[in-house]
Amino acid sequence: MNGPVTQLILSARNGNRRALDALMPLIHDELQATAHRQLRGERIGHTLDTSALVNETYLRLAEQDRAQWQNRSHFLAVAAIVMRRVLVNYAKQHNRAKRGGGAVQLTLGQAQHVASETPDVDVEALDEALTRLAAIDNRAARVVECRYFGGLDIDETAEALNIAPATVKRDWLLAKTWLRRELESDGA
Repeated sequence: MNGPVTQLILSARNGNRRALDALMPLIHDELQATAHRQLRGERIGHTLDTSALVNETYLRLAEQDRAQWQNRSHFLAVAAIVMRRVLVNYAKQHNRAKRGGGAVQLTLGQAQHVASETPDVDVEALDEALTRLAAIDNRAARVVECRYFGGLDIDETAEALNIAPATVKRDWLLAKTWLRRELESDGA
């Protein structure tokens, strides 16, 4: 299971910038798909497009000096978390520029996400709720990051987090329920 992608990931985590540069074309399509999923629920006219989000993610990944990437799934999960942070920072900057108005919308009900009947919530509210969940159950929050933001399936999430698929299923159900309740009580 030590294919070329894993070899490049292991080399990149040891500070080899050329390995990261060589890795990106091999996983570019997967990063594009993840970025597309994350941007699908954004407001119309969002100035970040899929390519810009992938590029910004790459730049942030390249800045990491203590990366602990284990394999493809783990790297993609980390990339999804970085994308989430890029979108949250972008939303905060956008909302500050508009002095609190025009929150970026993100639909939780899309593509098997957090809850099928949940109304639109802004990405900042989701980020804040996920931060609160992490304080209570960090593993469940990481499952959400992998599944929702990373688009990983149960088995890929289990591999990325080094836990059993059954644990992923339990944490996913718990997190969906908890986040739905939090977001509804926040009025998001």
